[in-house]
Amino acid sequence: METFLEMQSKAKRLELLINLSNNIRDKEKRTPITFNDFLYLAATKPELVFRDIFQLYHDMVHYFVPEGDDSFKKDEHHIGFVKYKTSRLFQEECDEPFFADRLFANRFMKMTKDFRKGTQNNRIYIFEGPPGSGKSTFLNNLMQKFEDYTKLPEGITYKTYWRLDIDKLGGFQSKEMQKFRKAEEEFKESKNSAHPRILNFPEKYLEFSCPNHDHPILQIPKYYRKQFLDELITNEDFKYKLFNDKQYEWVLKDLPCSICSSIQKTLLDRLGDPLEVFAMISARSNYFNRQLGEGISVFNPGDPTIDDPLSKPALQFMINDLLRNDEIKYTFSYMAKTNNGILALMDIKEANIERLKAFHGIISDGVHKVDLTEEYVNTLFIGLVNPEDKIHYEQVKSFQDRIINVKIPYVLDYNTEVAIYKSKFSNKIIDSFLPGVLQNFAKIIIASRLDNESPPLKKWINKPEKYAKYIDKNMLLLKMEVYIGTLPDWISEDDLRRFDKNIRMEIIAGSENEGLKGISGRKSLNVFNEFYSRLYAPDKYITMDEVREYFTNRKEELHADIPQDFIDKLVDLYDYDVVQEIKESVYYYNEQHISNDISNYLYSINFDFGESVNNPDTGDNIEITEDFLNNIETRFLGTDISENSRKEFRRNTQAEYVSQTLTQEIRLENKKLNETTLFQNLFERYTRNLKENSMAPYLENENFRRAILEFGTQSFNTFDDRLKRDVEMLLNNLITKFKYKNIEAAKQICIYIIDKGIIQKY
Repeated sequence: METFLEMQSKAKRLELLINLSNNIRDKEKRTPITFNDFLYLAATKPELVFRDIFQLYHDMVHYFVPEGDDSFKKDEHHIGFVKYKTSRLFQEECDEPFFADRLFANRFMKMTKDFRKGTQNNRIYIFEGPPGSGKSTFLNNLMQKFEDYTKLPEGITYKTYWRLDIDKLGGFQSKEMQKFRKAEEEFKESKNSAHPRILNFPEKYLEFSCPNHDHPILQIPKYYRKQFLDELITNEDFKYKLFNDKQYEWVLKDLPCSICSSIQKTLLDRLGDPLEVFAMISARSNYFNRQLGEGISVFNPGDPTIDDPLSKPALQFMINDLLRNDEIKYTFSYMAKTNNGILALMDIKEANIERLKAFHGIISDGVHKVDLTEEYVNTLFIGLVNPEDKIHYEQVKSFQDRIINVKIPYVLDYNTEVAIYKSKFSNKIIDSFLPGVLQNFAKIIIASRLDNESPPLKKWINKPEKYAKYIDKNMLLLKMEVYIGTLPDWISEDDLRRFDKNIRMEIIAGSENEGLKGISGRKSLNVFNEFYSRLYAPDKYITMDEVREYFTNRKEELHADIPQDFIDKLVDLYDYDVVQEIKESVYYYNEQHISNDISNYLYSINFDFGESVNNPDTGDNIEITEDFLNNIETRFLGTDISENSRKEFRRNTQAEYVSQTLTQEIRLENKKLNETTLFQNLFERYTRNLKENSMAPYLENENFRRAILEFGTQSFNTFDDRLKRDVEMLLNNLITKFKYKNIEAAKQICIYIIDKGIIQKY
């Protein structure tokens, strides 16, 4: 006899099974709908219903990838180099995450956006990258997320589903045993041994899907289709796109497959009434399953070729028997299973070379021959290729206008490289490094993948020697910042002004030929694993000196093209950044005083020299002179700015104040002056220049070093109050503002810059 606990456990298991069953039914059930109901959907949700594979793929990508963040969106030099968050598409809920840097993400999204323009027909999309760049992971995750999307309400698409009314068509002839036995013997003699010995004839409907995934709207004859849709769809905006945009050209142009068209013709001959034919047409949601090759097929180089047509002998027999017609050939190729789906080649080598050549012929005409029958093919063809394998097709002239190449090189974004390390080795690795050190490890890896020569960079920075304290002679450190969409704060105002649209485009365009050499993605993981295993220790922080020593000693062993001065200059830039952190952490400013200076400046630049005005915001009386403006502008721009640049800054500030700050933000948006974009930008410039001199009182002060070392001990109380306040503020700010893990890490970086005399250098 069951105990109470056993009964309770049994009831719990039953409840779990019921819930699981409900979830599976809700998600996986694909109940056909009548053609009439389908037309209602087409009229009320045309954007959802009228999608081919290219539109579906576009919508899938944008479902997982939100609109990107573009810091230059309002800039007249905007080039559309956007920061996309691709984690939902390539990382989340994936067995092996793929990390897309900003350069690849922009290439990928540009390709995807073109799909909505209808310009993708007759193309093969080849993703080209060296071994170890993550191509296979990229494709596997893309196919997985596409399949997941098609199971969501947002990803539903429909195909033609036939429900032949057996009674209306006079029933099956071969239910009589004599005829069935004769037919069975005929099938035995045929080459197809898959025919079953006993057929299970349905009672009410003979139901089957179009194996070519014909969109149900194609069952309306092409000649009548436009007029019918014009009357069906009431959304005038969509109707205009439907009849005029290239992306919807297929709706009016495409024909049903040979199977559907022959069935429809036979039914019309038998029934005589088109309405009765349409009553036997239903719509069913498409089923995409890579494992079964349904809607998605991925071929590896070693997979055997498929030549023989596919068929369903039992269904073929019943169709012929019910319709008294042997002209309907329920035969199709493996290409039909991915019509309005995706067919991908995992590396163009071995058997995939011949497949690619076959696809080329199919794409050119949009037709595939199966025996004597033509199949219409509307498939998204994707391939992966290593650069050395391009020889199999790049010299073939007819391929040149069919293949769209998308580069998928080694990662060129050091933040993405760090994200890969954290994914492979745990997020906790960051806690073992002083801030910035792990990113610098990644920069050395990235440097091996970059070209040393960059004409656009040299055209932009015409006097690179002025940045000798920060960057290497090839300016790779600067290029890396451009590739992640940022500019360092040490770039001069003159060079910021010269960083126009053309320069940006040329530098980004140069990335197309980078990332094909150097330390691969796989090798990078091995290098990091060795480095981390060697230097990791509890309660110890890995330093920049240790990174430098490791790569300096292993440079020849890695066979990596890391420029001679790169690591030294990387350390210099690290030192510069650390000094800026220290300066910002120790300095104190009077916010009200700075705010008054900015307010007075913005008010005064609207008047002529020689005038005396009273600023109502501050109550200050201002004599408008060149010296007065110069004095405040020096606090914004520093002392090394040219006269022309300073005057241009004044003109631009005055124009923005009048057209944007005053007119838009203050008057229309009711913002206070200190809430406006211009004020905040000027405040940041002002405080940045102030902090440059914040360490001056401590450069020759021996007590400063001692106070840092003795912070947290009784001895710390022996120092004067001002020094104690500054040291405490310094260490706490390093933790809260710059992510130093604790007081010990903050102390360590302070002693590093003091003992090396780095503050004096910068």
